[in-house]
Amino acid sequence: MRSITVAGGNLFRIAAEQLGDATQWIRIARLNGLLDPMLTGVVTLKLPERDPGAGGGVAVQ
Repeated sequence: MRSITVAGGNLFRIAAEQLGDATQWIRIARLNGLLDPMLTGVVTLKLPERDPGAGGGVAVQ
């Protein structure tokens, strides 16, 4: 597992850049205990391994 440090932004962009699919933002959110895809301040995020077949998109509530 890798991690990155970002200053603000959103999980959609990070998922697109790091996982190759913006809809997989929810995988990053779950791994880091986040509910909101919008980030504020400096945040260190754990990233899941790339998995083109992983689902993404809508969080189950």
